[in-house]
Amino acid sequence: MAHTCRPVHSATATGSICARSSSRSKGSGVAAVASCPKFVGLRRLDSKSGSEGFAAVLGGVSSSSSSSSSSTRGIVSMGGSGKFFVGGNWKCNGNSESIKKLVDDLNSAKLEDDVDVVVAPPFVYIPQVVSTLTKRIDVAGQNSWTGKGGAFTGEISADMLADVGSKWVILGHSERRHILGESSDTIGKKSAYAATKDLGIIACVGEKLEERESGRTLDVVSDQLQAFADSLPDWSNVVIAYEPVWAIGTGKVATPEQAQEVHAAIRKWLSEKVSPEVASKTRIIYGGSVNGPNSSELAKREDIDGFLVGGASLKGPEFATIINSVTSKKKVAA
Repeated sequence: MAHTCRPVHSATATGSICARSSSRSKGSGVAAVASCPKFVGLRRLDSKSGSEGFAAVLGGVSSSSSSSSSSTRGIVSMGGSGKFFVGGNWKCNGNSESIKKLVDDLNSAKLEDDVDVVVAPPFVYIPQVVSTLTKRIDVAGQNSWTGKGGAFTGEISADMLADVGSKWVILGHSERRHILGESSDTIGKKSAYAATKDLGIIACVGEKLEERESGRTLDVVSDQLQAFADSLPDWSNVVIAYEPVWAIGTGKVATPEQAQEVHAAIRKWLSEKVSPEVASKTRIIYGGSVNGPNSSELAKREDIDGFLVGGASLKGPEFATIINSVTSKKKVAA
């Protein structure tokens, strides 16, 4: 379906979790186009670059009003695969019977074409899912070790994940960081090794509530991103998942404006610290109590390129609704 590319005007909402910046960076190498042969997403196309960096957008909690001027953005083709991305993290849930039911539901669901879909079952059920799930959906591991393997009781190597058919791995999830004590340095090493095995990496970042309220969002998220940047020579198969810890499994969810603002800041950080090309091409997805009803509003935001879903991904019909929320982004582009 063809869409004419035209500017989208969007004012930053007030009352967000972060301080505002009226200046945005320009993604180098991204050119405005007269028309799009097929909808593939939204990207900012701003008139000038700012020097404020990540800190200007993620400077901490603020209740101040945004700039009165609206920013003008152009609709351009997403880089990378050019597809919305939705991942389902099943965490430590399920048994053979419930997973069979969930797979059956996903196999029978009607899913939009313009979405990459990945599910991450518990390790012991990966072979069952790989052998029975439609090839339309890829399978991920929920974690992997820093190297090939050996005397590391309880660990799973990237080699093993690849061997049983996994195409992706989730690394840096807050439950690994804050419950199991994984450091950003360890997560970086895991990412570096997983990349050598051609696994796509879902790189998770996000702040805790007290970090957000104390104005440390910048420090936390940038440090987490830096560990990935220091470890990954190639970002072509990396998706960043922004998951505010205070919203994971709590029923609380960042407003679309809050999520968009942090996603925009992450993209700016990538442009300045990695490269404008990586910033343009890398998909940044949101996680944190995403469900069927709220996914459509979140999906409309130009820097939200998909979702990492927890509890709602255990319900086949609702997960399909979240996947198909890409239609909301299409409507914005129309």
